[in-house]
Amino acid sequence: MMRVELTPREIVRELDRYIIGQDEAKRQVAIALRNRYRRSRVDEKLREEIYPKNILMIGPTGVGKTEIARRLAKLVNAPFVKVEATKFTEVGYVGRDVEGIIRDLTENAVRMVQQEHEERVRARAEVLAEDRLVTLLASPQPRQAANPIDLLLRGRQPAEEPSEEEKQRLSGRRGELLSQLREGLLEDRELEIEVEESAPQLEVGGASINIGDMMGGMMPKKTKMRRVKVREARKILHDEEARKLIDMDAVKEEAVARAEQHGIVFIDEIDKIAGRSSLSSGPDVSREGVQRDILPIVEGSVVNTKYGSVRTDFMLFIAAGAFHVAKVSDLIPELQGRFPVQVALKSLSRDDFVRILSQPDNALTLQYQALLAADKVRLTFAPEALEQIAQAACNLNDAGENIGARRLHAVFEELLEDISFNAGGEEMPEVALHITAQYVLDHVKAAKAADLRKHIL
Repeated sequence: MMRVELTPREIVRELDRYIIGQDEAKRQVAIALRNRYRRSRVDEKLREEIYPKNILMIGPTGVGKTEIARRLAKLVNAPFVKVEATKFTEVGYVGRDVEGIIRDLTENAVRMVQQEHEERVRARAEVLAEDRLVTLLASPQPRQAANPIDLLLRGRQPAEEPSEEEKQRLSGRRGELLSQLREGLLEDRELEIEVEESAPQLEVGGASINIGDMMGGMMPKKTKMRRVKVREARKILHDEEARKLIDMDAVKEEAVARAEQHGIVFIDEIDKIAGRSSLSSGPDVSREGVQRDILPIVEGSVVNTKYGSVRTDFMLFIAAGAFHVAKVSDLIPELQGRFPVQVALKSLSRDDFVRILSQPDNALTLQYQALLAADKVRLTFAPEALEQIAQAACNLNDAGENIGARRLHAVFEELLEDISFNAGGEEMPEVALHITAQYVLDHVKAAKAADLRKHIL
């Protein structure tokens, strides 16, 4: 988990590990992130007057807009939600209510805080889960809650309390089982455990709602018996014990505060809800309606969630769009004013593609090397091969729709299709394969595409 107190320079350095170029956008989001820490150090009276400076990123698809926002949230372990503006339509039309954005963010915050609290009680939960496991293993027959009258009708007597001798024998058995359990000798033994049944889900406006949550816990929890192996039972019992040890009211309170003060909302494709003209009608009316619905949560409002009221005043909103057809000025003025920091991202060049293939910690070359290593294929790439792959991606973007770095995925799939198909199998020996520039030319059609621009008169 990263420190919240990262300086802007450190934030940019971390973003550089995964995102190539776009230095201006990185600087702006780094400053916005640092300002949240600075605000937390300000006197409380003045702190309420300092609002985040929301950011609008403008640039073509595949240049890193979404990745910047996603990595930013991970750096500070902040609640984060990504939505596409096209999924939300004006209230009254078919679609999801825009307040669902904040409900999703709060849900993510609760999940995040709950995991942190469970981590604190992990050791205690492991001990309790182990004790329950030993009890289940010592008494392999599941305890059926049978009616005593039914037992008598079947000619059986209700179970009696175990004698002292049986208790001592059971105690010795528990000690033996505990020793075997800790040595890992019982991992594949099967047993029956009682688990809670998940409540049915109700689809409302494209969102799933838990009926148990709707009823406020009035409905009793249903359980069922599951037959599982010890290794799986240990995890199930550990999760149950961890949930018992934490205070969910404290979790919800902390989660709401974290969502309000540190939540990050990324609204993608915001250009798709920009009207073409103020005099237009039809679809543009709906687009403007979506903007006016989004406006209150960006300006600052209170949204009711199942965890209580959540204020959006101090959440950081980052919007992004290509703005190929529409312009930023086509957004309603009020919404433009709520995104005062506007930064343009540049299209990626061939050299950028080469750097994307070789420098980031999650480079595609590293991903495919790891994938094929599972089938005993040791893959390496010559520097010239990476240049040819980059050129192929550029050729495809020039010939068709420019989808930025996402084009590299298509090139890699074509390049490694034969290798991926033939690799695998127990009898397959370990293979070392070095990808050269010639191999790329032979297997990727776009790599040898001619540049027709020089032939244009």
